[in-house]
Amino acid sequence: MNNKLLPILAMSSTMLLTSTAALADLSMGVFPRRPVAKTHKFFKPLAEKLSKELGEPVKLVVAKNFKEFWKGAKTGKYDLVHYNQYHYLLNHKEKGYKVIAVNEEFNTSTLAGSLSVRKDSGINSVADLKGKTILFGGGKKAMGSFIAPTSALMKAGLVAGKDYTVKFSKNPPSAVIGVYNKAADAAGAGNVILKVKGVTKKIDVSQMKIVVESEPFIHLTWAVKADMPQAKADKIQSIMTSLKTTAPGVLKAAKVTNFIKASDSDFAKVREIVKSVTGEDL
Repeated sequence: MNNKLLPILAMSSTMLLTSTAALADLSMGVFPRRPVAKTHKFFKPLAEKLSKELGEPVKLVVAKNFKEFWKGAKTGKYDLVHYNQYHYLLNHKEKGYKVIAVNEEFNTSTLAGSLSVRKDSGINSVADLKGKTILFGGGKKAMGSFIAPTSALMKAGLVAGKDYTVKFSKNPPSAVIGVYNKAADAAGAGNVILKVKGVTKKIDVSQMKIVVESEPFIHLTWAVKADMPQAKADKIQSIMTSLKTTAPGVLKAAKVTNFIKASDSDFAKVREIVKSVTGEDL
């Protein structure tokens, strides 16, 4: 090879690598709160808006199940990630993820865990759940549908396994639907569950009632990777928290009323509830 070509080839390789790096996708992971197809439909407009405003590709990543999603979160796969409050605390402690915003749904940026029952069940208070079967939506990492409702049960003096039987459904809507169909006595879910379309379309929610709620806490979370430059994190935060004015259609598509600016200090109540149930200092 002509030695005169070596510097040129080296320069070309450097330029190619730089160009490829510049065009690398910003990965936006969304936890499987809903079916994969629906999640893509709901959050594709947000990915497109961020891509346009940031001037770089934003790739929406939706795992087929929670195990796959959590593997991605634990390994730092996502540059921007949407998950529940407990997920954030774990990810913040283990990988340094930084919260930038939280959902506002039904015009509130807080929510609570709840236990709902059929109105004809004879269950009128949390004390009446003693000896009953409770169907919690999701698994043991579900903040609104397991950890928070469990904290309410503990405050009433009820102990899992001793005073009530624990079962799990695929997600919060399926827990409520299961209780409506008498598969269990009570459903653990967020306190807005009886307003969710995936529930109201399938059952007569007028036949259901909430018997107890946990203390309220900050809503579902958006966080960025620890090594993301602060200027980019701030820009993503600014884009998302101004959508009510700049692109309300993106919020509508995502089934939220807004994204609200948030910081780690907003999670004090979440940490308190988690510690009371799991014993973890996060």
